[in-house]
Amino acid sequence: MKSLLSFLLFAILLIGCDAKRAVTTDGDISSSRDTVRIANDSLEYEIIIFEPGFSAWLARQRSREFFILENLETRNRIFVSEYNRRVNDPRHTRDLYPQEINYDPKVRYGLEVNYLLYHYFIYFQEKYKQRLP
Repeated sequence: MKSLLSFLLFAILLIGCDAKRAVTTDGDISSSRDTVRIANDSLEYEIIIFEPGFSAWLARQRSREFFILENLETRNRIFVSEYNRRVNDPRHTRDLYPQEINYDPKVRYGLEVNYLLYHYFIYFQEKYKQRLP
């Protein structure tokens, strides 16, 4: 009876490890085709982030509850301003700065959009060794 119980416990552990490995593999596959999209038709805004590895990186960051909306809005205004300045500056590569980000400081985008935009800028700076003020 002990050996049967030991075998069942071992089998459950083995199956549990295989299931965890499968989830990790799927996560790696999806990170190569990362797309994060947040949209709100009533405010007519949309944020789409096409960046391999961003979703996996974002999952390791602090959750939204740790952030205050006003702080994120302030940081995003600064980041967007500098980013858009670099888009229009010929000294900066179009590969890193392909198009302007339309972020209107008068519009209340909410915590979700500001959280994702802020973290995209942090990810962008880390990945591409850029320094935005």
